[in-house]
Amino acid sequence: MRGEGRQHQRTRLHNSGGGHAGPAVSGHRTPPATDLDEPVLTVHQTISDVRGSFYQEKTVFLRCTVNSNPPARFIWKRGAETLSHSQDNGVDIYEPLYTQGETKVLKLKNLRPQDYASYTCQVSVRNVCSIPDKAITFQLTNTTAPPALKLSVNETLVVNPGDNITMQCSLTGGDPQPEVVWSHSPGPMPPNSLVQGGNLTIWRIRVEDSGYYNCTAINNVGNPAKKIVNLLVRSMKNATFQITPDVIKESETIQLGQDLKLSCHVDAVPQEKVVYSWYKNGKPARFSDRLLITRNDPELPPVTCSLEIIDLRFSDYGTYLCVATFQGAPIPDLSVEVNISSETVPPTISVPKGQSSITVREGSRAELQCEVRGKPKPPIIWSRVDKETPMPSGTMTMETYDGKLHLESVSREMSGTYKCQTARYNGFNIRPREALVQLNVQFPPVVEPAFQDVRQGMGHSVTLRCTMLKGSPMKVATSVWRFNGSLLAQPLAEQQDYSELRVDSVSRETSGSYECSISNDVGVSTCLFQVSAKAYSPEFYYDTPNPTLSQKQSKNYSYVLQWTQKEPDAVDPILKYRLEVRQLSQRNTIQTFIPVKKMEKGLLLEHILPNLKVPQSYEVRLTPITSFGAGDMAARVIRYMEPINYPNPTDNTCRFEDEKICGFMQDKMDNFDWTRQNALTQNPKRTVNTGPPTDISGTPEGYYMFIEASRPRVTGDKARLISPLYNISAKYYCVSFYYHMYGKHIGSLNLLVRVRNKRAIDTQVWSLSGNRGNMWQQAHVPINPPGPFQIIFEGVRGTSYEGDIAIDDVTLKKGDCPRKPIGPNKGETVSASEANKLVGVHSQMHVLGMHSRFQSTLTCWWHSTGGLIHPAEVTRGAVRLMGLFYTVGSSQESKEQPGGVIHNKKRTSAIPGNSSYESFEKGLCSVKSVLFQEKKNYSLGQGTRGPCASFHCHLRREAQAG
Repeated sequence: MRGEGRQHQRTRLHNSGGGHAGPAVSGHRTPPATDLDEPVLTVHQTISDVRGSFYQEKTVFLRCTVNSNPPARFIWKRGAETLSHSQDNGVDIYEPLYTQGETKVLKLKNLRPQDYASYTCQVSVRNVCSIPDKAITFQLTNTTAPPALKLSVNETLVVNPGDNITMQCSLTGGDPQPEVVWSHSPGPMPPNSLVQGGNLTIWRIRVEDSGYYNCTAINNVGNPAKKIVNLLVRSMKNATFQITPDVIKESETIQLGQDLKLSCHVDAVPQEKVVYSWYKNGKPARFSDRLLITRNDPELPPVTCSLEIIDLRFSDYGTYLCVATFQGAPIPDLSVEVNISSETVPPTISVPKGQSSITVREGSRAELQCEVRGKPKPPIIWSRVDKETPMPSGTMTMETYDGKLHLESVSREMSGTYKCQTARYNGFNIRPREALVQLNVQFPPVVEPAFQDVRQGMGHSVTLRCTMLKGSPMKVATSVWRFNGSLLAQPLAEQQDYSELRVDSVSRETSGSYECSISNDVGVSTCLFQVSAKAYSPEFYYDTPNPTLSQKQSKNYSYVLQWTQKEPDAVDPILKYRLEVRQLSQRNTIQTFIPVKKMEKGLLLEHILPNLKVPQSYEVRLTPITSFGAGDMAARVIRYMEPINYPNPTDNTCRFEDEKICGFMQDKMDNFDWTRQNALTQNPKRTVNTGPPTDISGTPEGYYMFIEASRPRVTGDKARLISPLYNISAKYYCVSFYYHMYGKHIGSLNLLVRVRNKRAIDTQVWSLSGNRGNMWQQAHVPINPPGPFQIIFEGVRGTSYEGDIAIDDVTLKKGDCPRKPIGPNKGETVSASEANKLVGVHSQMHVLGMHSRFQSTLTCWWHSTGGLIHPAEVTRGAVRLMGLFYTVGSSQESKEQPGGVIHNKKRTSAIPGNSSYESFEKGLCSVKSVLFQEKKNYSLGQGTRGPCASFHCHLRREAQAG
């Protein structure tokens, strides 16, 4: 569980050692709630044919799921017997993929008679917060089966409003007995309904009770059984008509001799059951070759009935009535009337004179108007033009019949262009006619800054500006400046969108509150400036290592108070601090002054408060003083804490066995935290194939520090563990620790040193990346910090979740690190990168070649840029050269030879009897070798890496044999 390693939180500052420190803010990380839900057990079974269908195998899966924190432990039981993974061929327990530990499956393969029994899934959080274990039991029999259902009604049921209906959902199978549940969508079950077992009754049904009713049977075996009834309550509303002139001739008016179509539509449920009737002048219409009835015109809404008049004549003029009916249902008919005459003309739309642009003030009422002429007059559809935002009603359009759009309590967001257009129903079905109306909403100015604290040194000038960001109209009409409430002379040149005031010299007399009131004739807004030469408040540093100082047998203690000064260069130099200390249980205050010798931004200041009473707490107030006077005060409470004896460099190894983890702290600015854990507290969700099973001691009780690479971690996330602050007492130190980096997605482990002089500087001194095997390995890192320092272990998450990293047994001691021994074993080859670690140390190696007659013993001397190392430093044996490889051609590629490795051959010529040197280069390293009387080359081992160009091996012939 993330966060187990952090036992408490402390507030801190950023860049505390030297950079400017921000305000100290106390913060806590709220731990996740501890809980254990009731487990859920479901059963699934499969039946497969085996050996040509001679018999069948039945396999049962019992799936147990639970939500818990911390992750629960699962125990499966058959009766009273606890089951384990693969305890026999018929039992398998596993965690499904992508479930992250919340699910365990018990698989019973090829059911046997003994498998028909009672199974219990028990879940436990090991009594965390006294939460008891929970369990669920299932009885598996040879009749266990998933549920099955049947309905007493059709899947689509049409009823009349006011009816009482009952839908019965009956069980036809399932063991154990399934539970039947009714639900409704959309929305909840209607209030006038009652469920009794599988029966659902709805009394006096309403139109709004329509929808899908779902009957579901559940017994946790297989999948739930479901039946759905689509309940439709008959209804009719919204009768509309359309007049469509001759489409073929693309006409938009009614003309004799052309075709004409009258259409009628209602919104009904069910739509297809509506019957339409047409009447002319109060009598049923007589259909003929010129008067036709059509339905389902693809150019019209579904289930629309149309009356088509072919070759319109004067006798066809009249009043037409369309009546919509639900036959045999108690639903009232709906009708719509259409008058066709020479006066029936298409609509036109316009905006009344002087109404094309409406200007109102915010919060008032607005009316937008469009005039429609024509017969019949269609409805008007209003919408926004310049913004894809809904109308005040919440819909994208609004319909009006009088052409007027009424807007209540308008806001500035409602400014813009509105479009009015004719509807294509209850009138002519032609291209809509449109017009535009502009709405301007005036509102008071929005100014910046609303408040600004202006600090400046005495005698310096300052310019105050109040800027109008928004407003309607967007122009400063008037601006008024006041100082401490008194009216000032108005600025001479007034800009269009801002107003300025210059204070020529900041002093005690000119310090105070400046107020600028800007008006745009609609309203007034104010900028407020607080001008002074007061110093900003100090900012306390809360991460002082071991701030409580006390002695044994003493009733007093001292406290190390540290702080930085906020923006010290903004005002005059700080001369001193006024320090006020008050014991919380008393009223008396002790006041002293702290002189300031040096001040700069980010400098960490310190003062020791002596003679404080154990275990009392105190309120501390700190006020900076400049030539202007007292600045802003900062206050904090200090509380007595038992001093923590942080380890000195000479102390024993930190094995993280104590919850205080030797004074190490989690970095508040990293992405996640290191976790303290051992084999007994490991998260059962932890990814396999990565991370250590135990600490370096191999005991389950031993603790270590650990980073978890699983989600929600992402590539590059960092966790940083910071040591206590060490004071230097030696020039060289050695950091020794064990690391465990096992997994195919290992990122990197970095060691940094943070030196605290004037500024905190982090320097990386060691780094290791990639999979290093499932083992603990030790590293020794030499450091030479120039001042008080901390060490930082930084774990960086790799590319995926198999990338856990751990550290243990951290030791910091004075002096050099132990040197890695290199023994003169036969055939051993030392790379130059390893030789780099042997700076100033005599080394030796074997170089093996292919010459049967020649044998020579050579000694390898290490050179550095400072000169040859004295032979007295030779501590181990010589290198034996057993034959040298002859070269007669030009350069040839590196290749392995029996007994050694040959690299980068070059043709050489040597004067017999003399010794000469030849340089071999690979990467950054240069190796010099002795040439003997024969022509020969040899190499000092494998390819080189690292900054080793300044070190050379000098081989000197000491003996020769034939």
